[in-house]
Amino acid sequence: MATVLESNKTKIAKRVIEIFEFFDNRNSQATVMDIVRCYDRPQSSTSELLASLVEMGLLYKDQRSRTYHPTPRLASLGSSAQPDIVRDGRLFAFMDRLAKSSRHFVALFGRVGTHVQIFRLSDGRRQTGGGADIGSGSSERLSESAAGQLLLATLSNDEAGKILRRLNAEAAEDDKFSYPAMLNRVSLWQRQGHATGDAGFGSGMRVTAVLLPTGGYDRALAVGVIYPAASAVDPDALVATLRNGIEQCVAEPYAQSTTGITAPPMMRAV
Repeated sequence: MATVLESNKTKIAKRVIEIFEFFDNRNSQATVMDIVRCYDRPQSSTSELLASLVEMGLLYKDQRSRTYHPTPRLASLGSSAQPDIVRDGRLFAFMDRLAKSSRHFVALFGRVGTHVQIFRLSDGRRQTGGGADIGSGSSERLSESAAGQLLLATLSNDEAGKILRRLNAEAAEDDKFSYPAMLNRVSLWQRQGHATGDAGFGSGMRVTAVLLPTGGYDRALAVGVIYPAASAVDPDALVATLRNGIEQCVAEPYAQSTTGITAPPMMRAV
């Protein structure tokens, strides 16, 4: 019985997070049926869950249109524990501007155990297509994404080595990698502080990512641009753009500038 109850609790938690992620993926409001169709959930339980979130002050409900949208309370949850540039919105504003100017995905990556996860995603594409399944919360093995390998590079050699050996041991035969080659790649990303390679997440795309300065935050984070492999992207120019934008975020803690970050011609989508 305890196992069943724990399973039910996990399902409820997952459905709550799905609702929050729905609003994070370019949706400012939603009806019950929007959530039901997006995640293939029962209408009755979805209605009850949304009503509970309204009662808790996490969602507003417009009685006339019967739509829901997030309250400021939802936006502030956990904010005090985040790095300054995350807490005050500077980083997310930069990500949104860069996504719009480059017309690609811009993602904030973090490590969760042996996986890299997309903590936030800005989608600047004018048309949906490749990589449409990528979203906030998407998770991939650290070894399968250049962004994940970059986060591995922030660990000690012993820690990174243990994780890589575990990933290889748990992988299907077709997914195993050369341990020495992977360790050398992680060492290269460690020296550079940035990485370019396969994006992972089943997207068939590429990613160029750079590490964020820690600023006293004990968890490594990386910001990267995810783009089609055939795009005319200069990774070096992309690294320079990312670093410049991050430096501006760090240097201007109270800036409220609306000036956009313009992507260099060599990184624009074609």
